[in-house]
Amino acid sequence: MLVKDIMTRDVVTVSPFATLREALGLMKQHGLKNLVVERQDPHDAWGLITYTNILKTIVAEAGDIDLINVYDVCAKPAIGVGESLDVRHVARLMTDSVVKRVLVLHDNELLGLVTMDDIVGTVLDMIE
Repeated sequence: MLVKDIMTRDVVTVSPFATLREALGLMKQHGLKNLVVERQDPHDAWGLITYTNILKTIVAEAGDIDLINVYDVCAKPAIGVGESLDVRHVARLMTDSVVKRVLVLHDNELLGLVTMDDIVGTVLDMIE
């Protein structure tokens, strides 16, 4: 099975200059635990911000969600893979890199997102 067969194509993005409050609002609005952080130009890297990044910043480090911007806490560059890659390789990459989601890119253009849940769901469907 290939990445393009299981990836999520409807990806919600956020500006790196948005506040953490705005990012949390987008996550809540769309029922998501992560957002893709937009590039500033075609040669820039994509980023990824998760609930974990935000919680670590506002709880553990006592940060202010109205004063801290997304780019201050996001993972950038986010790990990206091609849509024609076998899902087994993505699973290995995720476990080796200790990440739960990777971007799907083609020539640095965003195509989608694959999460560990997507991969586990596919495996479970195969054994039923």
